[in-house]
Amino acid sequence: MSGFVEKPEPIQVPGLVHLHTGKVRDLYRNEAGDLVMVASDRISAYDWVLPTEIPDKGRVLTQLSLWWFDQLADLVPNHVLSTALPAGAPEDWRGRTLVCRSLEMLPVECVARGYLTGSGLAEYQESRTVCGLALPEGLVDGSELPAPIFTPATKAEVGEHDENVSYEEVARRVGAETAARLRQATLAVYARGRDIARERGIILADTKFEFGFGADGELVLADEVLTPDSSRFWPADQWQPGRPQPSYDKQFVRDWLTSAESGWDRRSEQPPPALPREVVDATRAKYVEAYERLTGVRWS
Repeated sequence: MSGFVEKPEPIQVPGLVHLHTGKVRDLYRNEAGDLVMVASDRISAYDWVLPTEIPDKGRVLTQLSLWWFDQLADLVPNHVLSTALPAGAPEDWRGRTLVCRSLEMLPVECVARGYLTGSGLAEYQESRTVCGLALPEGLVDGSELPAPIFTPATKAEVGEHDENVSYEEVARRVGAETAARLRQATLAVYARGRDIARERGIILADTKFEFGFGADGELVLADEVLTPDSSRFWPADQWQPGRPQPSYDKQFVRDWLTSAESGWDRRSEQPPPALPREVVDATRAKYVEAYERLTGVRWS
């Protein structure tokens, strides 16, 4: 069992129809038929959405995604129509709200990996493969791969694990032509993100994207892009293969939840406890630092 410790009631706004509450984002439809995506300050770990929020997290994710969409505009179109606050929306939505094109979303998490870690490392240790792709012997946690690889996964409901699948399975689900387009776009966007991050002293170890089709059949990049929630960012000057890497993400949260101090057993069915102030502050600082280092803009 997992999911929300306490699922929030959606905010009702005149002219907007609430569609979905996800781990981080709330999704609405406006009267024009466009989607309104609001990034909350919620944080998840071990398939639970925690009871404690991280201040500014939703704004950091939204503003960083917008910055990246600009860097990627010549590679792939994105779904953003406007950042204007919908009429009647609470002031707290400012800076965390995107009005987006309604797309036919593809049921694939498009993951690109340039380094071996996480679920890819676990599969490699068992079979020397990741999503059915054979890799050389001798790789360890944090190893750079010979070349970036496309390792797709199926989308999971809140509280469930995404499941790594083979490229052949993606082709079976969405068709060979679409699978090829997804792989090409994923690796192209990853390569651009990797190169920009590297210039700023950050390793983009892996990341995941979501794509959908517009009404004209155009492949469009959607959701968030190259944020600490969807990517592993490592400080390049501390990279050391053979161990877990320091990262710009919610590792402080994971570490505390699995520590004796939290008193929580992740193998139990009990929901995780509230986060202490110092863990919240340290996690917020990591998200802000990632934003500032990548964009070169001071967070305010």
